[in-house]
Parts: sequence; C-alpha cells; structure tokens
Amino acid sequence: MAVTTGFEPGFYFESSGTTGSINSRHYVKDIELYKKSFRSGFQQFYGNPSDYCIIGLLPSYLERQHSSLVMMVDDLVKTSNHEASGFYLYDHEKLYNTILENEKRQTPTLLIGVTYALLDFAQHFPMQLQHTTIMETGGMKGRREEMTRSEVHEILKRQLGITIVHSEYGMTELLSQAYSAGEGIFNCPPQMKILLREEDDPLTVHAAAAGKTIKGIINVIDLANLYSCAFIATDDIGKLYADESFEVLGRMDNSDVRGCGLMLG
Repeated sequence: MAVTTGFEPGFYFESSGTTGSINSRHYVKDIELYKKSFRSGFQQFYGNPSDYCIIGLLPSYLERQHSSLVMMVDDLVKTSNHEASGFYLYDHEKLYNTILENEKRQTPTLLIGVTYALLDFAQHFPMQLQHTTIMETGGMKGRREEMTRSEVHEILKRQLGITIVHSEYGMTELLSQAYSAGEGIFNCPPQMKILLREEDDPLTVHAAAAGKTIKGIINVIDLANLYSCAFIATDDIGKLYADESFEVLGRMDNSDVRGCGLMLG
C-alpha cells in the first residue's frame, strides 16, 4: 500500500490472504493514530467500552500478529475492565457459560466475532439473549458455504433469540470502521465517507444525494489515513442512501478473495 510521506513505519497491518494471493500491507507511521480512530468510532456508536463485558470470538485472527481487528478488540477488552472480557478462541462451552452468567446478572455484553465462528457457536449453543449484543465482522470464505448477510443474520437471530445483529465494516487498508446497528445498514464516523462508482465506468463516482438511493461499487475515503492512501476503491457492491448510510450487497464477479472476505479487519 502506498504511503504519502517518507517515514519508517512503526507498525504494519496485513490482510489474510488465500492460497496464491498476495497479502496487502498497510504501513502505519504512528499506531496511536489508529487507536484514536477506532476508540472515537466505538464511543460514537456504542459509548464507553467500560460499560460492557467485551468478548472476542476471533479464533483464526489471533494467529496473525498484524491484524487490525485483533488490535482493536484487544484494546476494547482491556478498556472494558470486566473480569470476563477477553478472547474465547475455540472454547465455546466456556463462552456459553460466561454469557449465561452475564445474562443472569443482566450485564451488558458485546460479543464481537468472525461470521463463521459465530455461526458455529450459535449452532451448537442456542440461547435466548436479552443483554448481549452480537456483532459480526464478516469472514466466511474458505470456512463455510457462502451466505448473504441477511441469511447469516436470520440464523443468528433464530439460534440466539435476538431481534437484530450488529456488524462492523473495515479492512486492512483503513484506519476507521463503519458500524451497523441492524439490517446491514452501516453508518460512518465523521472521518470516513462512502462514495459509489459505476461498474462500467469507474471514473464516474456518485455521492449521497437527497431523495436518491444509488447502487454501485464502494469507494471509501478515510481521513484517518494521514500517512497512507486515504482513497480506497474496493470490489464491494453497495447501496448508498440519501442520509449517507450504506449497505454492502456482495462482491464484484471475478474479484479476488481478499482478506476482507476472509475476515473484515
């Protein structure tokens, strides 16, 4: 990934690739810039992390030392300062018992998980949740049969007794994340903006417009990328609404299976 100034990177994030693909790298001059970005974004949409027990169900992520999602969730876990906060990896029974105890105590809980792991957990440990928010971060390719987001959410709702599923939209190339509080409709923090380009004319780009819903390929502007490319052209097909919220509908045909397909973050 291109940088905008000459510097010795303090850290880099790397996407998870698939066999035969090349992992993308995002060189970061100052990691505190990323932390400031995701902390302010979380605060905007969810409030103070200390108000939650925060659980990460990210089994394969922890094998990657340069995952931006792991760094974010790890920071939120530490900030939550709850005794049961942490990464639960493959121990679904321990996770089940922890959530049951939190439900009994009416402890607000946020379970952040890669999609395939959440589906596995919900399949084997159905529950009726009232005080737990489920946030899926994407991640199916190579793990389970591909499903649409709405299909995934319907399974999670049915198995876990919830009415909405939250989502996070981010990627290695970005230092900011968008969040959905249900129905797959995402909203951006102030430093992040979504535009849509036309599939047959990539130089024609559209911004949100009053009274219109636009469909196209997602471009992202992330002003938190002060020292790297702030303008990202993805292969995600999206729908952009008049209020600047957006929906991710899928991937372009013949596009590479990128790390954000394996796991967004």
